Amino acid sequence: MQSATALIRKSILALLIAGSTGLMLPGCENKPGSADKGDLTSLKALTDDAENRQSDVQDFTDLSVLTDAFENQRSNIQVRQAGTIIKTLPDDTNGSRHQRFIVRLSSGQSVLIAHNIDLAPRVEGIREGSMISFSGEYEWNNKGGVIHWTHHDPQGQHEGGWLAYNGRKYE
Repeated sequence: MQSATALIRKSILALLIAGSTGLMLPGCENKPGSADKGDLTSLKALTDDAENRQSDVQDFTDLSVLTDAFENQRSNIQVRQAGTIIKTLPDDTNGSRHQRFIVRLSSGQSVLIAHNIDLAPRVEGIREGSMISFSGEYEWNNKGGVIHWTHHDPQGQHEGGWLAYNGRKYE
């Protein structure tokens, strides 16, 4: 009499052999060597997403640029970086509405993100302690600086920015 473990191993081995030789199991619709168009689209989307994320990381602004901008009170600098959300703040509702939160960069510098939610979608599910990446314009203040223009420019006059959080890009 076979043990239960031996029987399970043989069953798994049979399934692996059937799958690797292209044998179809009852209820399987795809033929060997063919792929559903939806599967290919999903695979392409995953590949593109991974390539975009890698490209975003490779294009990050050197942290020394942000440190220098803060120390020398410089503004109007297009930056791309990432950090940890350390505090969420109430929306600024004076004029254009802005979602606000504070991000600590790996250098230790903190910046306020002011994301215009009249021009771009609100970043959903933001939680303190989670990572976010951003592209926007740095403006100096005595608390570390503000990142704004984290959205597209409807007039096309300013470089568009974005926020990336939990696998989604907001622009």
